[in-house]
Amino acid sequence: MRKTALVLTCLALLMASGAAPATAGTRGKAPYSVPRSKMDAALDCAARKGERFVFVKGAAALTGGGKAQPVLLVHGTGVNREQNWEWNYWPALQAEGFEVCWVQLPSGSVGDSQITSEYVARAIEVMHEGSGEKIDVLGHSQGGLQPRWAIKWFPSGDKVDDYVSLATPNHGTYMAGYRPLTAGCFESCWQMQIDSNFITALNDGDETPGKTSYTNIYSATDELVQPVGTQALDGASNILIQDLCPGRPVDHLGIAGDYVTWELVLNAFVGNGPADPDALSDTACTQALLPGATYPNDMGPDYTQEGEITSEEPPLMSYVR
Repeated sequence: MRKTALVLTCLALLMASGAAPATAGTRGKAPYSVPRSKMDAALDCAARKGERFVFVKGAAALTGGGKAQPVLLVHGTGVNREQNWEWNYWPALQAEGFEVCWVQLPSGSVGDSQITSEYVARAIEVMHEGSGEKIDVLGHSQGGLQPRWAIKWFPSGDKVDDYVSLATPNHGTYMAGYRPLTAGCFESCWQMQIDSNFITALNDGDETPGKTSYTNIYSATDELVQPVGTQALDGASNILIQDLCPGRPVDHLGIAGDYVTWELVLNAFVGNGPADPDALSDTACTQALLPGATYPNDMGPDYTQEGEITSEEPPLMSYVR
């Protein structure tokens, strides 16, 4: 009877607390659950060779001789890396002299964000080993969450110099919970809901840990990350585009090709510390797209149709709990 009473008391305490996840995990100690060889196969780079860039598998050919630090591009939900970056930052950063890499997250990043974050953490590790330098990371949409998770929980997080996010739901978005819960959602959709266990664990304590410089760029006219205030990141240089260029229409996808955003990203990568909005050029607000960008008419297949529909959020990894 005493054992039964003890169990019932514990259950009552859990129910009273709302069973909120404990997030007393140790920063920078998380292990990989995905084989390294599998994650390494998802990383490709444009490495500097003399005066030109060559496309290489993995990061072994990085020289560290590019402009500033090598840059890792992390794509968003429901697209592959080419769809997200080939029309904008992949060629534009090379034209500016940067060595640049991109990682392909499995299933268009519709699966468990904790797993896809391992790919980002491993990419940072491999790029650092190949170049001998710290790494700059640029993430779009959900692609800004995985680097934050990697920086917080994985050893390679200390190898990130600049973190820059574009239109990232740092505190979740109401749009992720738009579907009736009875219909279910793919795994990362659950995790991007406001007050999800994943978002709660990600933001528990210091939202911008370590010595990394954090820049967070977002738009008041973003149709997918709402309310707009959920994008702000405590401790970061939070830059609302319309504060710099009033009335500028920049949607969720368009921020990846926006010229004003481009200047801010470059300022973060080449300067000391996060992006300085006061450094924006006088003509920036009059220009539409970053150099060489062509807004895509077709984003290709919708990976969200391939995601496994589940009735609840994936459980937190043991290193978090």
